[in-house]
Amino acid sequence: MLNPQKDKYIILELIPTRSDPKYGIIAQISALKLNGIKLEDRFDYRVEDKFVNNDYILDMIQYDKEMFTYVNNIYFMFEKFKHWAKDYPLYLVEEEYTLKYLKEMDNEKELVFNYLELENGPDVIDRVKEKYHLQPTFHIVDLIYEAIIYEGNNKK
Repeated sequence: MLNPQKDKYIILELIPTRSDPKYGIIAQISALKLNGIKLEDRFDYRVEDKFVNNDYILDMIQYDKEMFTYVNNIYFMFEKFKHWAKDYPLYLVEEEYTLKYLKEMDNEKELVFNYLELENGPDVIDRVKEKYHLQPTFHIVDLIYEAIIYEGNNKK
């Protein structure tokens, strides 16, 4: 189980165009590399819009365009992420489709909400915001990071 006081780990949100990698691609990866509760690095990549053949997802990823690195190759982003992630454990914002897209990575994988003592479900991000009194943002990994900082500073 995650121990944010001492572990090195990555908080990961992956947004695919379809839930099954046979029919979709990864449209966006947002990740924070942490050492305890200290931020070491962030990974904010998207494929160019022309590759996203799902209007709902395309609309969803139009925020903060200047914060992301855009790639013109649908495989490059994932390869770059694997290299960046090394063997760090991955703490996932979403489990089912994320695990499908990450199946070739041997990193330890766990749903981050287990540590936050929240049951996963469609409204879990709203419950994170409510539990930790966080302001809304499209950057889900940043919300989770704030919750982990709170938990890390308040665990006995």
